[in-house]
Amino acid sequence: MSTRRFSSNIAAAPLLAAALALLVACSGKQDTVASVVNDTPALTVTVGKPISRSLARTITASGSVAPWQEISLGVELSSVRVARVLVDVGQKVKKGQPLIEMDARTLQVDLNSARARVAEADAALVLARANAERGRRLKEQQLISAGNADELIAGDARAEAQRQSALAQLESARLRLGFATVRAPDDGVISARSVDAGQIVSPNNELLKMIRESRLEWRGELSGADLARIKVGTEVRLRDPTGAEVIGKVRSVAPSLDPRSRTGLVYADLAKPGELRAGMFVEGELALGDAPALVVPRQAVVVRDGISYVFAVGQRTGDNARVIQQRVETGAALGNEVALRSGLEADQSIVIRGAGFLSDGDLVAIVKEGV
Repeated sequence: MSTRRFSSNIAAAPLLAAALALLVACSGKQDTVASVVNDTPALTVTVGKPISRSLARTITASGSVAPWQEISLGVELSSVRVARVLVDVGQKVKKGQPLIEMDARTLQVDLNSARARVAEADAALVLARANAERGRRLKEQQLISAGNADELIAGDARAEAQRQSALAQLESARLRLGFATVRAPDDGVISARSVDAGQIVSPNNELLKMIRESRLEWRGELSGADLARIKVGTEVRLRDPTGAEVIGKVRSVAPSLDPRSRTGLVYADLAKPGELRAGMFVEGELALGDAPALVVPRQAVVVRDGISYVFAVGQRTGDNARVIQQRVETGAALGNEVALRSGLEADQSIVIRGAGFLSDGDLVAIVKEGV
């Protein structure tokens, strides 16, 4: 029994040795194939170097169009009835122009009463002055007691005080009557109306809104880093709903950032707003002047997972080379080209055509340079 098992093992030994030899041979062939594949270019590409150009530096931001100053208009009288509303929304007005007229009949009566009181005070003053003069003469002639004389003289002063009080009441009545007409405090345009004839209003009621001088401004929202680059007078380019360009100038820059959004505002005057209206939300481009920049063809930039890359030419062997994936920061798009802000040196060669099919470390065949 043991003799048969030993003979079987001896017979299997040559087969095991052959299998091991075949396995070793196959392993060597795979290494050779891998080596061959690894040395074969993954793609044929063209390469070139970035071009240095002087480009306009800009910052793009979003913001809202708003009035430069919006004035809320109302009355300074209590429980008065509106007689007439003389303007409507969108109407341009001049400083001092009547906008709303109140029912002023009661106020006119108060004014007439104040005038009558002034007339009474004037008559009383004339009499008091005559009595005072008589008291002085009688006192000099010792025909009246000193106390009676002083009483007559003091009556002059009381009558003068009463006259001044009546004049103050007259001025108050005139002022109240003037309040019965709401006038434009400055040139501008009516932006809102919330009053109609017959309505009874009070001082806390907002009746009209007016955009002072009809001026609009754009309030752009920028990050802290971008806000620091903006100066007063910086030009802003916007587009109105018709597509026409609207030019503005930065009037002021916010001195602080919003603690929640970490952004700040720039305020740009819009001298000619075109078809822009208060309340619109539009994108603006702030011009920072010209500066040198590196420009590459758009097809040389590959975007993956929201990040932009170029493939720089690394170690070269003849017409073959290894490529290195480099992250770059892109700037303005210029037709078929794009500006780079950072990530690439001016003397570096990069893949122009074929970049979208490459991975970091790929071997490529270079067929043409400078394209």
